[in-house]
Amino acid sequence: MYKPYIKPVFSAMPEAKTREPSLSKLVFLAAWLLGRIYLFIVLGITKIVLRDGKYFFEAYKRALEGKSRCILAFRHPNGGEAQLLAWFILFKLRPLARRAKIKFCRQPHVSFVYGYEVAYWGGGIARWVMPGLGAMPVYHSKLDSTGMARIFKTVAEGPYPLAIAPEGQVSYTTESVPRLEQGAIRIGFQTAERLDREGKTCPVEVLPISIHFRYGRMGRWSLSRLLRKIEAYTGFSREKKAGFAERLTRVRDYIIEQNEKRYSLRIEEGWDFAQRIDAIINTALDRAEKLLNIRPRGKELVDRLYNVRQICWDRMIIPGVTSLNHLPPLERALADLNAGEAWHASRHMELVDFAWYFRVPVPDENAPLYVKIEYAQNLWDFANRTMGGAYSNRVLNVHPKRVLIQAAPVINLSARVKEYRENKKEAVAAAMGDMETAFLNCIARAAEYQI
Repeated sequence: MYKPYIKPVFSAMPEAKTREPSLSKLVFLAAWLLGRIYLFIVLGITKIVLRDGKYFFEAYKRALEGKSRCILAFRHPNGGEAQLLAWFILFKLRPLARRAKIKFCRQPHVSFVYGYEVAYWGGGIARWVMPGLGAMPVYHSKLDSTGMARIFKTVAEGPYPLAIAPEGQVSYTTESVPRLEQGAIRIGFQTAERLDREGKTCPVEVLPISIHFRYGRMGRWSLSRLLRKIEAYTGFSREKKAGFAERLTRVRDYIIEQNEKRYSLRIEEGWDFAQRIDAIINTALDRAEKLLNIRPRGKELVDRLYNVRQICWDRMIIPGVTSLNHLPPLERALADLNAGEAWHASRHMELVDFAWYFRVPVPDENAPLYVKIEYAQNLWDFANRTMGGAYSNRVLNVHPKRVLIQAAPVINLSARVKEYRENKKEAVAAAMGDMETAFLNCIARAAEYQI
């Protein structure tokens, strides 16, 4: 076995194949036996409450009976929403619907869409569980005709809803909607147009779902502990105690200053936080592209981010290659060097991935506890990304927490097919606006409710 003289920072690895999505009885049994334990131990969830459940129940009832096709558009601010929703739909939705005197004709289920990279960093368990629950992988930034064909088939044929996070990835903030991607709406419109062309009267509906965390007394203790840890990492642990907002602000500013030094940025006098974070984002992304020797792709920063992420994964996890053992030592060493460069580039990319969303104001003493906790968790992640961390190192979870699932009325895309045919751009934009409004209404409704 060849061993290079210098151990690479990150060794290139062959692609980890995942099986074709299907419904596995064994995986369902494991989810039933271990799902609630996972939610409690890993995600710290002690209670789940569904609000405005009639929208959820009625949309699912129509879909399961074949009277509609449903896309479940769920917000994705923290990372655990898919696991939570999958368990909730499989094992709790039917009993709750029955209490509301709504009967389903079959056991509820949902098919999730996820990025291919999740199978890499999620490990063997993710590669076993997700296909077994019918979840479908897709690429963000390169052609994936096979993956898209699966998705369109799932929506068009039903009866189970397709779950998509319109934010495209983890968005790191629950109380605002930083950006939405058009994928869910476009898939819905194209399916609605196809069904209409085939003479089928089955409407395609988008069901907006928003998920919110709430905390009890233990949350205050966990918040205090988390903030002390952040201060210890940034050198403020022995400083004189200050007010809550001041403690957060000085840590945030310190982390910003360290990134400015790292990238040799010259900050103009009078620049506010948003301008300083934008300078860091642009410089870090430019550094990643130069390390990969690529030119900026796409007009939007997020498109460039997705492109860098995909290239990094393709150099670290070589697509279409099941083994590297057959390579001559020289080629293997070069593959490892390319993987190492991609790993270093991805450290800049991970900082950009988080910092783009980190534009919320520092909460004051009177802010709700869940707002304070979310900001503190994000502040830790800012430090984590600055130290070279990634999403997998993101959050020091605050336990225990209770979850509020807030549903909204469906958006009927089939009723807008005529407008879509006349002007696709305007129809998509209008539906996107309605979906954003639905999410903002969910956020406002959730703020009124304490569990």
